[in-house]
Amino acid sequence: MDQKYVDFALLKASQLIAIDSPTGFTDKAAEYVKNEFEKLGFSSRFTAKGGVLVDLGGEDEEDGILLLTHLDTIGAMVSSVKANGRLGMTPLGGLHAPGLEGENVKVYTRDGKVLEGTIQLPNPSVHVADDFDKAERSWKTLECVLDEDVNTKEEAMALGLSNGDIVALDPKFRVTDSGYIKSRFLDDKLSVSIALALAKYIADNGVTPKRKVWLHATVYEEIGHGGSASVPKGVTEGLSIDMGCVGDGVECTEHQVSICAKDSGGPYSYSVVSALIEAAKKEGADYRVDVYPHYGSDVETTLHSGYDIRHGLIGPGVYASHCYERSHKDGVKNTLLVLKGYLGI
Repeated sequence: MDQKYVDFALLKASQLIAIDSPTGFTDKAAEYVKNEFEKLGFSSRFTAKGGVLVDLGGEDEEDGILLLTHLDTIGAMVSSVKANGRLGMTPLGGLHAPGLEGENVKVYTRDGKVLEGTIQLPNPSVHVADDFDKAERSWKTLECVLDEDVNTKEEAMALGLSNGDIVALDPKFRVTDSGYIKSRFLDDKLSVSIALALAKYIADNGVTPKRKVWLHATVYEEIGHGGSASVPKGVTEGLSIDMGCVGDGVECTEHQVSICAKDSGGPYSYSVVSALIEAAKKEGADYRVDVYPHYGSDVETTLHSGYDIRHGLIGPGVYASHCYERSHKDGVKNTLLVLKGYLGI
């Protein structure tokens, strides 16, 4: 796997991550993904739910593989416009309030305005607040301070603000000289970009997978029903390409690809996990097999929806998941190697 495909994945990740797409607000990101696959020569269509279903080719249509990534991210929604013109918020997906203090955001109104702001405590100045260190950091206490001259609810609402408006965090994407990739929303936009790099590899080299391969970029993974529909006829296996967990109790690092044997939903298909391990060995990928204590994937929702398929999960190692995340170019390459070997291309 040439380094140019890793570089391509990082370029696409930087572009996709720059498009705000919290769960329920994904149309622009989905349009970007659809267009990028079509530029590479692959037919694609929007699903009714707003995801992107891509035909990556292949021979055996009765034993097909569905790759699942997701382009929706965690975020927040305006839940109240306060008397002082500041905004109360509720999370979209598993965004945890501790650690959000001081984060820059964009607020998208229903009439198309984009307003900037910052997440803060009600009394955030350490030179003023008596209880700054002990103050609770939660969705009940944190608020969005708009970068607008508003001091009342009426002034804020005059800008077009209302409950239900989307609050998107600044992702702060960057790649260090040492190869680390730092950003919010590497889960799962890094793996969407890996899928794009895989498609480019297929197109550049004129290879045809032995089995029919589909890709579904879902848009509701972060709230648990992204992969619950749109499984093409003939698919017998589903493989989520998401993030590999990095932390205490798991072995994967940011430099590796993680093959998940079990997560919160139970064990993955023994045969699929075994095939992924063999693919990693065949391609010389640096991998680890891990058990994730707090995790669920798109392909598990596919099974819960009643589809009769085998399932698996892989992804580049991602540190500090659902926070300011970190991966590495090596993890991207190793994930691509496993996909190459697993698809037999």
